[in-house]
Amino acid sequence: MKKSLSFLLALLTLTAAVPLAGAVPADSGLSLSCASCVLMEKETGAILLEDNAHEKLEPASVTKIMTLLLVMEAVDSGQLGLDDPVTVSSYAAGMGGSQVYLEEGEQMPVSEMIKCVTVVSGNDCAVALAERVAGSEGAFVARMNQRAQELGMEDTTFLNCTGLPAQGHVTSAHDIALMSRELILNHPSIREYTTIWMDSIRNGEFGLTNTNRLVRFYEGTTGLKTGFTSSAQYCMSATAERDGMELIAVVMKSPSTNQRFDDAKALLDYGFANYTVVSVYPEAPLAPIDVLLGTQGQVQPKLERDCRLLVRRGEEGQVSTGLSLAENVEAPVESGQILGRLEVYVGGELRDTIPILSAQQVDRLSVPGIFSRMLSRLLMAG
Repeated sequence: MKKSLSFLLALLTLTAAVPLAGAVPADSGLSLSCASCVLMEKETGAILLEDNAHEKLEPASVTKIMTLLLVMEAVDSGQLGLDDPVTVSSYAAGMGGSQVYLEEGEQMPVSEMIKCVTVVSGNDCAVALAERVAGSEGAFVARMNQRAQELGMEDTTFLNCTGLPAQGHVTSAHDIALMSRELILNHPSIREYTTIWMDSIRNGEFGLTNTNRLVRFYEGTTGLKTGFTSSAQYCMSATAERDGMELIAVVMKSPSTNQRFDDAKALLDYGFANYTVVSVYPEAPLAPIDVLLGTQGQVQPKLERDCRLLVRRGEEGQVSTGLSLAENVEAPVESGQILGRLEVYVGGELRDTIPILSAQQVDRLSVPGIFSRMLSRLLMAG
């Protein structure tokens, strides 16, 4: 039976720990079937809507988001190459549930195995990759739990890398959003796999069709992962991007596959209809700052980071900035030294503060150097 959700304002925990991005209506008007859900914006990590977000539930194959995260970290760090062959163990070949029917001793490149995990949720490929990265599934699962702790996933305990039913293997919608964000934010090449609708392996002999129907039927879909077991019911983490903003919609324990996709689409629709991300810059280019007693007369200031601000639609014209910058600075000046700050406001409310740093190092003049400069100026004045 569907229940009407009344969503309360969630703290918009931004990457830079900036304040809230405005009030979310207490009554969103959404009617969802799932037991738990979260809607998060990727760049800022802001939670836009949530319901029972920390309820510990079985994630089924949505577990594989963490498996993929560890594999992509191994790939991007150079530990693992996409063309490296993975030899299938008898244990991996014996996995039940969703699979591509790997045989013991069969070899398949890392990239093909990633494709099988993302597109058809291959349990055999997930275990084969886990063994390739960590030596055994058990060692890999230990890494999964360690990484979960590092990401602040306090509701999570992983017992395997597949999501096959195991007593005590649980997570929450909130934690799934955290690991989904980590994967798509820092390993964007995963999108090459998660956006595949149909493909094949083994030289075209074995066809693959994505378990995530949104890839075909929802505009802007970028991924990410579905899951189902009879006890977990229908789960998913759905990601989509429109107008430069990417959202993560997590749905847990929907009663049917259609309702799962409907719930995810409803959450994404709400986010795209009500929020946008804007780029914020100083009103004028940052001018060089005079350096006193330095080997160079000036130093160039720069923003510590780009400012991408989540705002509710209609607030774009209310964004303003305030600049606080030193008139001069005494040498020595270190590269990265704080010279000021840029404050970003929406409707007069402070939303973000970005340090302004020195773009280069400037050494202090030696005593002979000071006298030499003074003499040079006297001669020029004469």
